[in-house]
Amino acid sequence: MKLQRRQVLSLAAGAVSFSALPRSAGAQAYPTRPVTLYVSYPAGTATDLTLRTLASATEKHLGQPIVVENRPGAAGVLASQQIATSAQPDGYSIVQVPLTVFRAPFLRRTLYDPAKDFSFIVGVTGYVYGIVVRADSPFRTFQDLISYAKAHPGKISYGTNGPTSTQHVAMLQIGRRFGIDWLHVPYKGGNESINALLGGHIDAVADVTVWAPQVDAGQLRLLVTFGAARTRRWPSVPTLKESGFDMVATSPYGLAGPRALDPAVIRTLHDALRKGMDDPAFRATMEKLDQEPWYLDSEAYRAYAMAEIAAQKRLVEEFGLRQE
Repeated sequence: MKLQRRQVLSLAAGAVSFSALPRSAGAQAYPTRPVTLYVSYPAGTATDLTLRTLASATEKHLGQPIVVENRPGAAGVLASQQIATSAQPDGYSIVQVPLTVFRAPFLRRTLYDPAKDFSFIVGVTGYVYGIVVRADSPFRTFQDLISYAKAHPGKISYGTNGPTSTQHVAMLQIGRRFGIDWLHVPYKGGNESINALLGGHIDAVADVTVWAPQVDAGQLRLLVTFGAARTRRWPSVPTLKESGFDMVATSPYGLAGPRALDPAVIRTLHDALRKGMDDPAFRATMEKLDQEPWYLDSEAYRAYAMAEIAAQKRLVEEFGLRQE
């Protein structure tokens, strides 16, 4: 049967509209199910508490639940490596990317390339690092500790949560800057190193604020912090920069997905997370945990990552930290 010209045009127009519909609807549909946020450290840690609060604050803007799953291991690298190598680029699996993810490929063989295998979404925050000693220690200031360490090579021992951790690398840099030969004692975690310090087995601990309760209780003395400015909680404690070493070490982190994530999905996630970061509950959690917001949009976070990858490569080579 012959179709009239008007019927042909009508059918053609309908076909165009029908073929365009799924793409438009698909782009607008994300997300249609819960998003899983993989946290690189155990439940109950400051990182975990921060990101759980952010997930809760972000859900109402995203329109779907954000399920937090802890995937600790390999000094914070395990979760990111698994996302980079096995997650689908559909926006339903995102991960916290700690600084160790940028350092690890230069320390040992990894299954991912940090410059190629992530879609960077948003920068979130960093940590407060500091050096603490026992309250009865003769070292009342950071300068006291440095002076004694210089005069007595190899006599001062300090604990961190492991070799090639951010704390360890920072202490190597401090040692080189001041010409100090001191002894690094690695522990499995902050609680172990704090117990060792309280027990008199080591002289100092360099770590994130796992030491905060003991500092506030008067059991430990905080000598210096590693941020760009003094903390709100301990405003009398100087920074490294004020103490003669122009270095800031906050180990900032952000959130990313696997490579090839659709730019529209990245934008949706970024916009929702940005609103979540402005939520009063998230701001209150940050203040309670002595953290400062470190917001970077997707492009700025990617640019930071590329620069930091190069910087970590230089540090590993400078201090001969390669483990293979």
